[in-house]
Amino acid sequence: MLDFQKYTLDNGLDVILHEDHRCPIVAVNLWYHVGSKNERPGRTGLAHLFEHLMFEGSAHHDSGFFEPLQKAGGALNGSTNCDRTNYWEVVPAEALELALWLESDRMGHLLPALTQEKFDNQRDVVINERRQRYENRPYGMVSMALMAALFPPAHPYHWTTIGETADLRAATLDDARDFFERYYHPANASLTVAGDIDPDATLALAQRYFSPLPTAAEPPTLTPPFDQNSFDAELGRRLLLEDRVELPRLYLAWRTPALFAAGDAGLDMLAEVLSGGKTSRLYRRLVHEERVATDVSAVQGSRELDGWFSITATAAPGRRLTELDEIIGEELGRLVADGPTDDEIERGLAQVDAQFVYRLQTVGGFNGRSDQLNAYNVYTGDPGFMSRDRARYSDSTPAAVRMLADRWLTSSGRVALSVVPEGAAADALHGSIPAVVS
Repeated sequence: MLDFQKYTLDNGLDVILHEDHRCPIVAVNLWYHVGSKNERPGRTGLAHLFEHLMFEGSAHHDSGFFEPLQKAGGALNGSTNCDRTNYWEVVPAEALELALWLESDRMGHLLPALTQEKFDNQRDVVINERRQRYENRPYGMVSMALMAALFPPAHPYHWTTIGETADLRAATLDDARDFFERYYHPANASLTVAGDIDPDATLALAQRYFSPLPTAAEPPTLTPPFDQNSFDAELGRRLLLEDRVELPRLYLAWRTPALFAAGDAGLDMLAEVLSGGKTSRLYRRLVHEERVATDVSAVQGSRELDGWFSITATAAPGRRLTELDEIIGEELGRLVADGPTDDEIERGLAQVDAQFVYRLQTVGGFNGRSDQLNAYNVYTGDPGFMSRDRARYSDSTPAAVRMLADRWLTSSGRVALSVVPEGAAADALHGSIPAVVS
């Protein structure tokens, strides 16, 4: 779907170039193949902390990275998840060299500028972000409870990307330096430059600024500590969170295949059948017909080592979570028994096609073309994997989707989390026990 050129520098850095002269801007997009899955218990949160630290300056530009690029008319940002960290800039074409120099300097020369003061300051920023986005936000602790319940303590997805407060406080500057040296180097990175570029000149700039940087061994591939298929009754359980919320909400979650694994695309289609629009099965039944819920959603959370499928529904005023659970169970049972209709699969495929088109609309930023090229390169080794990605969904026949629902959405592998107002534990599903969050 996308034209590109890919090169690999001698130090291991992948460089991907994509030409688009329709607008005089250039997107610089850099992925490091490191996320919270590369941390260890007791030292969680380092990957996300480095997302912050890498905006604080490097040896040859020891001040904030936002000012020079914004002065040049650019925009920039970054993000971290369990599998990767990305940084991007969208700049006028004449500012490309500035963006490449800044990215190369923090890749190769961050540590000389990383002081105890910067480390302490950004650690406090992250701890405060955790309070704002998780601890003090309605339903904010749900992801922590679900990940801890779905994945055992030794699994790299057991903890969330923000990290645990105690781990962040215990982290030292030496911990941070060791983490950076292990993961933030050319052999563990992928650079895409897309937009109004001359490919030969852009490759020469990338070689000029990145080729001299030293590299290290590519980190070993992680594997989950046990087979994702080895569910047992112990994993099927009910949990409770009391929170400062007005309406109870039910979260149902199951472990499922990893990103690009067999069944992953079909489970995306299953999510569309269940909650994709107002004619979907769960929305029609819960919200429109019986009015026991104010909203409902389903999603396949595809990640590199493992996946998870979740259904979320908020109870309407005066309705109970047991009602939602019963209806969702009925609809899943009906789907397993009869499968989706041809029309439901056709609508789902139309939505998939639309999403692929939307992802091609912008050249930079989150989920733009430069981001997509890097994502496919990091996860599959092929920046042009988008066409094969789209082709995966053609196997989503009604029979295939029915089999996936029967295979993965089992009662023994289910985690059911009831989030209820403080003091209303009795409104949770029967037999729920307090969830452990930290």
